[in-house]
Amino acid sequence: ELRKALERLGRGKFFARPMAMLNQEALDNLLNELLRAVKYLSKNSIGALIIIERETGINDFIETGIKIDGLVTAEFMINIFIPKSPLHDGAVIIRGDRIIAASCFLPLSENPNLSKELGTRHRAALGLTEQSDALAIIISEETGVISVAEDGKLTRYLDEATLKELLNKRLQNRQNTNLSLFNWRF
Repeated sequence: ELRKALERLGRGKFFARPMAMLNQEALDNLLNELLRAVKYLSKNSIGALIIIERETGINDFIETGIKIDGLVTAEFMINIFIPKSPLHDGAVIIRGDRIIAASCFLPLSENPNLSKELGTRHRAALGLTEQSDALAIIISEETGVISVAEDGKLTRYLDEATLKELLNKRLQNRQNTNLSLFNWRF
């Protein structure tokens, strides 16, 4: 329990780095590229785990993967998750409009009440969102179902329009909060 408390303190807002500031055009472009990738991956039942870093830094998990630092495009994301490609296992972590790392290992949720039908990908998304404010997009390899994990809770069976609305709301709210705090400080 002490170890978990120290981990949370280390990942807490005290040591947090704010989400990269994106202007509205860059945010819209990021959302469009993410949605195009998710649509393709879902339609073709290609499993994926996409993590969007927000305020809480998740460098410990970035270090477990292969560092990339490439611009988020649908084609790039799709290529990463193609089965049997070198980077397809694990999570992709996005910071701002950049894919920072791929093939990252995440902590599994220790929640004993999770449904038995949830696989490792979903449990990893929940595990990370229990420890940070990151947002996780999960595409099921078996069914193509799109889910989002946030704050240790899973929202399943999303369609493209609902996903777009959810992402826009969550990322826009964080950006506005960061901008208002930024303006207040100066």
